[in-house]
Amino acid sequence: MSIREPQQPAGTESPQGLDSPVKIALVLYPGFTALDIIGPFQVLAYIPGHEAVFVAAEAGPFTDDTGRCQLIASTSLDKLTAPDVVIIGGSLFTREPDQPVVQWLRQVHPTTTWTTSVCTGSIYLAAAGILDGQDATTHWAWAEQLERHGAHYTEQRVVERGKVITAAGVSSGIDMALTLLGRMYGPQLAEGVQLAIEYDPQPPFDTGSTSKAPAEIVEFVRSQLNTLAAPTPLAGH
Repeated sequence: MSIREPQQPAGTESPQGLDSPVKIALVLYPGFTALDIIGPFQVLAYIPGHEAVFVAAEAGPFTDDTGRCQLIASTSLDKLTAPDVVIIGGSLFTREPDQPVVQWLRQVHPTTTWTTSVCTGSIYLAAAGILDGQDATTHWAWAEQLERHGAHYTEQRVVERGKVITAAGVSSGIDMALTLLGRMYGPQLAEGVQLAIEYDPQPPFDTGSTSKAPAEIVEFVRSQLNTLAAPTPLAGH
């Protein structure tokens, strides 16, 4: 059975012996959040048969939202028209989604096997009409913006709706990618990768969600994020 069929029973498939590489498009744009995209890349890139490609409106380096980290898009959106898997991360900046990326998502989604997002990447999916009326998640501080684009925000770390998987803020991209591996090949491979990257979260503080953090910390972080998000990133890369 082909891994291109997302409804297959989990637990029996293997990535070995694929007829063709699984093309995984990791989307970049100016001001992306580095961990949003690097977390899933680390989980998925070493799997045999996976071709993980950084893609953007045009090939070349793109700088993250700190202004201090660059990733290089090896190809452009117009040259990658039929990815099997799409992963789009978010950004600290609150500007509207880049329209070339939104248009590309709208075009490729009908033929993807999986369309996924991390953090405010789900706002890109919503802007493309992919999440209309659907439950989805994003970073908690941008929940209202997600809903303004037609999705229904839910405070879950990973939300699966058919072939669309959305993940909450930043670090949850690792959870999303492991979930995706489990759906593609079954739990054993995903469990092995989790062990290989030693993903065994034991946070020193229990403040990782708004339902756990004290109200004063939530408001402080919200104000800090709003301050950081206010500047507009430089045009171009």
